Amino acid sequence: MSAVRYDVVPRGDRAPSLRPVTVDLLDAVLAIEVQAYSFPWTRGNFIDSIAAGYLTRALFADDGELIGYFVAMPGFEEMHLLNVTVSARHEGQGHARRLLAELYALSTSFAASALWLEVRESNARARALYEREGFTEAGRRRDYYPAPQGRREDAILMTRLLVRKEGDA
Repeated sequence: MSAVRYDVVPRGDRAPSLRPVTVDLLDAVLAIEVQAYSFPWTRGNFIDSIAAGYLTRALFADDGELIGYFVAMPGFEEMHLLNVTVSARHEGQGHARRLLAELYALSTSFAASALWLEVRESNARARALYEREGFTEAGRRRDYYPAPQGRREDAILMTRLLVRKEGDA
């Protein structure tokens, strides 16, 4: 599959940039989503998240190529990470950590003191990343995710406390 580019992002010699996910980005987001997951989010899932005002960011390379994105739902003094995905060609380069760092910063501006997420029990690579990022296992959601052949897979519930700066609400 060829790389998806979003040409409105300025080109030049600079680090990857972030901007909110908007409906006009969904073709590029979905191109990554369907490549990354056996059971991807639908366009409707993303539209509903945007319409609900969930926190979103897309990470772009300096040439306008979409690298990855996240969707998170604010709650009372917490943030719930619903989706974080990096395109296959950009995996292993620290982009997921960059997206998570942005989420940590934005979460504290929402007065969140904790970040929560679910991850497939079988997704050892993502679980290892979250553990390196300071997440701890907080529980299990039985049969949470769809799996091949009509089966279901457990989700591991993970959480990370967020450090708020002096003077944050």
